[in-house]
Amino acid sequence: MIERDLHHVIAELVPPGSRVLDLGCGNGALLAHLRDTRQCTGYGIEIDDAKVLECVRRGVNVIQRNLEEGLSLFEDNSFDVVLQLDTLQHLRNTEAMLRETARVGRIGLVSFPNFAHWPHRLSVLRGRMPVTRALPYQWYDTPNIRVSTFADFEVLARKNGLRILASFGLQGGKTVATWPNLLASTAVFKFERG
Repeated sequence: MIERDLHHVIAELVPPGSRVLDLGCGNGALLAHLRDTRQCTGYGIEIDDAKVLECVRRGVNVIQRNLEEGLSLFEDNSFDVVLQLDTLQHLRNTEAMLRETARVGRIGLVSFPNFAHWPHRLSVLRGRMPVTRALPYQWYDTPNIRVSTFADFEVLARKNGLRILASFGLQGGKTVATWPNLLASTAVFKFERG
């Protein structure tokens, strides 16, 4: 349910007819949705064999590649929109991938679990790492190697010469515009090169 809500919100941010690159596209559901409802074209990048196969079954163009290798196969401004939904927190080269996103796309859309959401803060105050719907793993088996907040991403964006065009949170499928760093489990940013 939450994934579909995120896909719906993200789809509204993608202009119709855009050429889209989806980094860590999973099963290709979002790209198929963008193709079918917004007449978008483009590619997904995914490393998981089973998910690549699902993309192919959906008729989604997919390239099997490890994002840690970067985006050198694409020229500058190859895409109108580059999506990085729930991928940054899994990457070792987070900053480099953010710069690459801005290089190959005119617009970047990023989402990630917001570690500053109030239930997460409460868990840390109790001396425990948070385990919630947005962060469903224990500290020892999480695929997330990075944790971030709204404020952290804003600093990283500025450091890398990115201009934030919009930011908001998502909580329970609803958009959170007021105090998203505290009240939203997922952070969403739209940006371009500054």
